[in-house]
Amino acid sequence: MCSPSRFRCLSAALLLLVGVSCAVYIDNEPDSQPVFGSRRHRRGRSLKQTPTADGTCGAKWAFQGALDNETYMHFFDLSGELSLQWIGDGTGVILVLTTFRVPLIVTTFAQSKLYRSKDYGKTFQDITSRIDHTYIRTEFGMAVGPENSGKVILVADVSGSTSSSGGRIFRSSDFAETFNSTDLPFHPLVSMTYNPENSKYLLMLSVDFGLWISKDFGTSWKEIHHSVCSVKWGTGNTIHFTTIANNSCKADFRLMTLKRTSDFGQTFQVLKERVHSFGLWGRFLLASVVEEDKIKRKIHVSQDQGDKWNVAQLPSVTYEQFYSVLAASDDMVFIHVDDEGDTGCGTIYTSDDRGIIYSKSLDRHLYTTTGGDTDFTNVTSLRGVFITSVLSEDNSIQSVITFDQGGEWSPLRKPDKAKCDSTAKDKEQCSLHIHAQYSISQKLQVPMPPLSEPNAVGIVIAHGSVGGAVSVSPPAVYLSDDGGYSWRQVLDGPHHYAILDSGGLIVAVEQSDELVNTIKFSTDEGQCWFYYNFTNEPFIFTGLASEPGALSLNVTVWGYQPGFLRHVWKSYTIDFAHLLRKDCVEQDYILWLAHSTDPGALLDGCVLGYKEQYYRLHKSSMCRNGRDYTVSKVHSPCNCTLDDYMCDFGYYRKENDSVCIEQPELIGHELDLCVYGEEEKLATKGYRKIPGDKCVDGLQYGRVEIDTLKKCMNIEVATSSSSSIPAILSVVFVMLVAIIAVVLIIKKYVCGGRFLVHRYSVLQQNMDAQSDDQLDTGIGQPDRGCGFHDDSDEDLLE
Repeated sequence: MCSPSRFRCLSAALLLLVGVSCAVYIDNEPDSQPVFGSRRHRRGRSLKQTPTADGTCGAKWAFQGALDNETYMHFFDLSGELSLQWIGDGTGVILVLTTFRVPLIVTTFAQSKLYRSKDYGKTFQDITSRIDHTYIRTEFGMAVGPENSGKVILVADVSGSTSSSGGRIFRSSDFAETFNSTDLPFHPLVSMTYNPENSKYLLMLSVDFGLWISKDFGTSWKEIHHSVCSVKWGTGNTIHFTTIANNSCKADFRLMTLKRTSDFGQTFQVLKERVHSFGLWGRFLLASVVEEDKIKRKIHVSQDQGDKWNVAQLPSVTYEQFYSVLAASDDMVFIHVDDEGDTGCGTIYTSDDRGIIYSKSLDRHLYTTTGGDTDFTNVTSLRGVFITSVLSEDNSIQSVITFDQGGEWSPLRKPDKAKCDSTAKDKEQCSLHIHAQYSISQKLQVPMPPLSEPNAVGIVIAHGSVGGAVSVSPPAVYLSDDGGYSWRQVLDGPHHYAILDSGGLIVAVEQSDELVNTIKFSTDEGQCWFYYNFTNEPFIFTGLASEPGALSLNVTVWGYQPGFLRHVWKSYTIDFAHLLRKDCVEQDYILWLAHSTDPGALLDGCVLGYKEQYYRLHKSSMCRNGRDYTVSKVHSPCNCTLDDYMCDFGYYRKENDSVCIEQPELIGHELDLCVYGEEEKLATKGYRKIPGDKCVDGLQYGRVEIDTLKKCMNIEVATSSSSSIPAILSVVFVMLVAIIAVVLIIKKYVCGGRFLVHRYSVLQQNMDAQSDDQLDTGIGQPDRGCGFHDDSDEDLLE
């Protein structure tokens, strides 16, 4: 049995620092007077370096006061929670909301303040008066429009007000320069959602589960449907939502109707009945549908916004199990299928390019049922790479990695010269294990999960340990510059870290119970680090914030000064542009072959059917990529080999094995599929090409889906209908289906699920929670609502 609560422990001793080739120290001089308010934070100091014996870090890294005049401090005079939002890309505009609440005998005193920066956090202006000093909600108080629309909506908390029958919002179309107030005819339940293609169109659910729409950026609102549990924008003006009778969205197990409107609520189409949850991932619309027995669930898949449906060919689950969409693209879908019982683990399956046929990718995948925590991580800095955790037979947690979108998984390579810790059975044979969301949920000393950026090619930063399993001892920070093939330890102990300037600069602050005033930075992908004391007044550090996209050279260090009755929030913004003055030129880049494991071999670097070569910044180049930097690459196709194939439906690979073998329970049985409502038999040699693979010629595996010209049992294909159909016909239809379901044979491979929602923000901190927001497992809870969704693709169909 898989038990996620059992960790194998390391020795209490920390691993020695490996792979760091420099050391630095800073001479500090005290400030003549304290610094208050928002202004440049000047320090008198010199930055010096002690080179190592091999001379890797030479005198060129010795900067005399390079950051003294580029550090800016601001304090925020309200304690409690602090939330930060970036407004647009490259605009430099940041909104910071601070809130303060004190429960009194008969009421609650609540106050918030709003600050705005237009220079990446160097200076802030108190703009609370622009919103009439109104208290703004902390949970979903700031909603920023897509792209660079400049649109911002603040949701006020007027629940205690008697002068308004609904809520209140403040709207801005000029990057929070000015605001207009609008009273709502309803009270909001969840966050405002923008149409991703037209930011004037808004959707919001009310506390009584009404679906409201605005077509003029919140000036006027209209309720288009009642009893709505969750809602999502589709393509264009399409809106998908689930509805249920009697406003019973809070029920633990819901049987809802999935509907669609493409004309802002003038007409509706019913897409599916008995829907427990749904989600949109690229061109895939997935709905978790409850069987007639109200016990089993299955996932229906549509590629055309719900006109036609198929049933995903996956093992069935009961109400005690769940599914989770781990990742999805236009090519394929990763789905976790929970094991029976409270095991804390399950199996990862990967789809074909239609999202219908699934193959087993990874057994014993760690995913807790109670907390909803998984270590599954998409390495965005190199295509096809994912890292996650598995539970071994002895219940220890171990990390594995795939470089071909789940085709094969293997342990992470042990860093060179690293020593195996006490968890390793063989002191010479062990691997690296990465801490991710599960470790954070267990309150280990892991301040943040692995980090990668699409424009910082190959770079992955993560906390980890070297041994036979994940350790509960304080981890070190490891970095890979080749997308996860090789690793080296770059920092000792847990840190917060950020990638700046498209990978040209990495910054880190140590996570400590002590007061903090030092930031570390590296310009050579972690080979050499500098230390910089950004203040003479150490404070309690809570996190780093940098502009999303890793293009900026500014980073802000957040924290607070503790006090008896109140804590004062502070920010220190450091601009590294003065340090990296020189713009990179052609000579500063080298041509790098991605996925290279055997230099000189003909097929070296061939992954997913082609080679990719990138122009990457040379580690010794002391220059800046700049905001206009774009990743430059060249690619060429490869001949097909076994590596271009994943196991077909009914087959799987053992760990560290490239051969696909038939699943034991299917040996000797025909493989029946249901595609577009027709029953088909699969003739396969056990392999199918990985979705998105672009290989040509070479090894070819034939597979045929033979149409039997028979309709699938208990399968709905196209269920679009008009809402004008008389209700009596719907009742009769449901009764007939229920009667027929008693005698139908239930297919062995069906699936279903419920929702989990990730809440990601650039920064949200408070004094009690000094780490990233946790995975939201409050399924259908009143405080979250039944369908809390943001505009990202992080929703998990569970």
